[in-house]
Amino acid sequence: MATPHRIFSMPFAKVYPLYVQKAERKQRSRAEVDEVIRWLTGYDQAGLQRQIDLGHDFDTFFAQAPALHPNTALITGVVCGVRVENVEDPLMQKIRWLDKLVDELAKGKKMESILRA
Repeated sequence: MATPHRIFSMPFAKVYPLYVQKAERKQRSRAEVDEVIRWLTGYDQAGLQRQIDLGHDFDTFFAQAPALHPNTALITGVVCGVRVENVEDPLMQKIRWLDKLVDELAKGKKMESILRA
């Protein structure tokens, strides 16, 4: 059995500020980062904040997510040299989807496009 990837046990609250920094460097806001995360996971703002405050790891963060958005299959492209649609591990794919959405936000894409509207 393979050892789980170390990102799985990393606290989401440790990576969240990096998502916000990446977006803010490109004149996007924390509110937009939160909107993207809420779209993907189904958390409301209070639920998202609770996950951050409790310091849950990525595994728990996604396991407790109310409902992944039904359009996640439309999230395609490359993050860190890996095509997100080809990631085999379900948890790693969710993390890559989140990375991809934040990347698109930082690259200046319109929110409608990022949220696959």
